[in-house]
Amino acid sequence: MTAKGERARRIGWRATLGVASLLTLMCLALLFAAIRNDNAIEGQLGQADATVESVAFDRTIIRYSTPDGIVHSPANGVLYPSGLAAGALVRIEYDASDPELTRVAGRTFTTTLVPLGITILITWLVTTPALWWIRRQNKRQVTAAQPSPATS
Repeated sequence: MTAKGERARRIGWRATLGVASLLTLMCLALLFAAIRNDNAIEGQLGQADATVESVAFDRTIIRYSTPDGIVHSPANGVLYPSGLAAGALVRIEYDASDPELTRVAGRTFTTTLVPLGITILITWLVTTPALWWIRRQNKRQVTAAQPSPATS
């Protein structure tokens, strides 16, 4: 039974470490994606006034016109939408070569630093004690399984 328990704890330790590492990697990927998007927007900067069409937990949909008269409503929403409400008029910046890539004017990837940092911090604040506890349980079982030296 101890070999089975030890194997389960080893799998639990690796799974816990894997999930925490994956979550950290995903947060870092989001940060680099935000930096890439900001660089694309700044590379061919276009500006416009947009109307906020709808606000949902996963995206904020806007509608705006480019100087050529085409009306755009990015399917993925606008970047950095916190604080926007449906019906509001907001200044946006967009990539002139790809008008689907838009952000609220004046906001950059630095807006994502706090939420991503907090996510990573909480992940490791939960993971570290869990890993320590699993490792401690494993050491206890190994120590208990070892025969004690005979005293004569």
